[in-house]
Amino acid sequence: MCYNINAEWKLRSAKPNERIPQVGCSRKESGNSMKITIYGKQMSVRDSLKEAVEKKLSKFDKFFGADTEAFVTCKVRKGVKIIEITVNYGGTTFRCEEENETFITALDRACEGLERQIRKNKTRVERMLKQSPALIGEYDDDEYVEEDDFDIRVKTFPFKPMTPEEAILQMNLIGHAFYAFTDSETGETCVVYKRKAGSYGLIVPER
Repeated sequence: MCYNINAEWKLRSAKPNERIPQVGCSRKESGNSMKITIYGKQMSVRDSLKEAVEKKLSKFDKFFGADTEAFVTCKVRKGVKIIEITVNYGGTTFRCEEENETFITALDRACEGLERQIRKNKTRVERMLKQSPALIGEYDDDEYVEEDDFDIRVKTFPFKPMTPEEAILQMNLIGHAFYAFTDSETGETCVVYKRKAGSYGLIVPER
């Protein structure tokens, strides 16, 4: 398991080509464990928290291979400690964010939420990645029951070219938490959404 000092990662709320303030972390290598990158958003990450992150995420080595990347963002919003964990494996992304009065409790809850996602969707993930169950991790646990087939409702609507600001206005007018649209400047399909903090996010295709 390692901490990647030089890697860069864009948060969902970042503007294109915007560099997120980050704090370098010590680098460790140990066998075939996943690679971990820790960011402190406008804050320094203490060694004790780095060690806690390494210990907590080591449990996921049984699910993923050595080519897995985990990104952990630590931040404080209005006095509340927030931990966001994103794991990229085989083109699939797992993400969980939790907040609490302490980073350790937020970290515990985020790891629990991440494991819950993996266990509840294990069969689907294996099928999507076209890999054997052994590569996602074997376990004997009745606590998490996999969900039934998804109940998908299909809606159609015209993709009108507009700016992100116009898309946010449209999203608010129809009372949705997200809105897909065609960017009038780039011609790309994008999505705007409401963030927990009350601000807005913009998802654009990776180039």
